[in-house]
Amino acid sequence: MFDFQLRSEITEDGVHVIAVTGEVDLFTAPDLRQAASDAIDAGAQCVVVDLTDTRFLDSTGLGVLIGIAKRVRPAGGDLAIVNTDETTANTFAITGIDGVIPIARTRAEALQALRDAGAIRTR
Repeated sequence: MFDFQLRSEITEDGVHVIAVTGEVDLFTAPDLRQAASDAIDAGAQCVVVDLTDTRFLDSTGLGVLIGIAKRVRPAGGDLAIVNTDETTANTFAITGIDGVIPIARTRAEALQALRDAGAIRTR
């Protein structure tokens, strides 16, 4: 928990990327929710949550990810997740999240998934 960090950036396509370091749990998930809410409130339609440096994700974190998707989809946007951790991948599979939210191994793959879904509009 002590090494939890969020880093945000906006790609040239206008996708808001939130990179998470550490653990996403009951204590830190509200920070991720707030970062995503701030991005969406500022106009982000597509969000990538990069969990490459995340070593644990609990049910609260899963709820936050689902909440992000529910907020961006009505406006024609979408959420994609970057994940390389096998335990987290298993959690996504068991809960069925991998069937409703694109999960990629790299940011480039996540961005491509959003393009393929038609969520990213070229400027």
